[in-house]
Amino acid sequence: MTEVKNNNQIKQNKFAKLLDSQSATRFQQIFLKLHVYQQAQIITELDLRQRQRLYRYLTAHEVAEAFNELEDKAAGAKYMAEMTPKYAAKVISSMYTDNVVDILANAQQEDLGRYLHFLPPQKAAEIREMLHYQDKTAGAIMATEFVSILGNQTVKSAMHVLKIQAKQAETIYYVYVVDQAEQLIGIVTLRDLLTASDNALISEIMSSQVISTRVDTDQEEVAQTIRDYNFLALPVVDFDNKLIGIITVDDVIDVIDEESAEDYSGLAGVDIDENPDNPVMAAIKRLPWLITLLFLGMSTASLISHYESLVSEASILAVFISSITGTAGNAGTQSLAVAVRRLADKDADHRGLLRIIFSELLTGLLIGLITGTTIMIIVGIWKQNFILGIVIGLAMMCAIIVANLAGALIPMLMNRLGVDPAVASGPFISTLSDLTSVLIYFNIAQMFLRFILKQ
Repeated sequence: MTEVKNNNQIKQNKFAKLLDSQSATRFQQIFLKLHVYQQAQIITELDLRQRQRLYRYLTAHEVAEAFNELEDKAAGAKYMAEMTPKYAAKVISSMYTDNVVDILANAQQEDLGRYLHFLPPQKAAEIREMLHYQDKTAGAIMATEFVSILGNQTVKSAMHVLKIQAKQAETIYYVYVVDQAEQLIGIVTLRDLLTASDNALISEIMSSQVISTRVDTDQEEVAQTIRDYNFLALPVVDFDNKLIGIITVDDVIDVIDEESAEDYSGLAGVDIDENPDNPVMAAIKRLPWLITLLFLGMSTASLISHYESLVSEASILAVFISSITGTAGNAGTQSLAVAVRRLADKDADHRGLLRIIFSELLTGLLIGLITGTTIMIIVGIWKQNFILGIVIGLAMMCAIIVANLAGALIPMLMNRLGVDPAVASGPFISTLSDLTSVLIYFNIAQMFLRFILKQ
């Protein structure tokens, strides 16, 4: 991995020097031999002056090829703003629609207007329409470059259409069959076309059992469909079953990465995509959760204060507060992670509420019993007080059971209410378990206080 990074840095420095020395021909020769992903990585590392020279040395189509591979769409919008509007419009025209829409969604309105002004009216209208699709739906991530044919065409005629449209299409392995109203009625693969007779009708060789998705379908459901059926692409239809786009597997990989990042952000209670170079913005994004948890933590402190007289009578109880709350918090976080994963997995066995409660109760009981017994023996031997050991062990077992149930049921409850279950973050569950653990611990200790003091 280190060797790859070093090689990339060497390449980066090489291209930067070529641009600084204005060696246009040499830059073109070396840069255009790279894979488009590598080209995109190099562009992101250049400074403004170097990028502006790159725009002069490369055609709009060559820049578009690299821009299709940009991972940071906000950066892509910034780079387009550096170009002249006419050149940017040419880049936009050469890019796949789904990629360019992702970038333009981050562009300033005045910049967007300038780009669209130089685009052909049909292309501009298409982009405007896609920008209006709700975020994280099939419409927002689909591409409009696909190959479609009619059912009454022959295979020979369809191959002619395919050859014409192949260069612009995002994928040619699937060819979609539509009727005169452009409604989706079937699908043929490239293999079907290559192995069929030239005079065979498309309607005779196509599969009419087409799996498609509607334009308003959530992107997570789209990703699940492509994963279930092992598709390379999925057709997108409007409310009249008119074919309007396709979603390819590379877009789905991006969706899976995005959804995973969101889930992890929720579990951690922080935006993991925040810019580490801007401490002020990072602090502003993290503070709401921390302030909320601070107040929840204050209620734990208040609860401990309520049992101050109990602690003053048996000060040894204070020693084990952090052990009980920490272990219960860890158990709750584990249960939370499993629950969120179960809810995210559409293929999982979503059993009834009572069965899940019973399962988590049994799991918590087993974990709590083993953990509680272990701590009971340790405390009993360490402090020569097995009554105290029983109190600590019993409190830990009960705290783990409650934390386990909370970690499993809170995400389910939030899911039923239509809230993202990942928002039930690890820090929240951990802080909540602190509160319940302290309450359980001191109530059990109060019941056994006179036995503890006799030891």
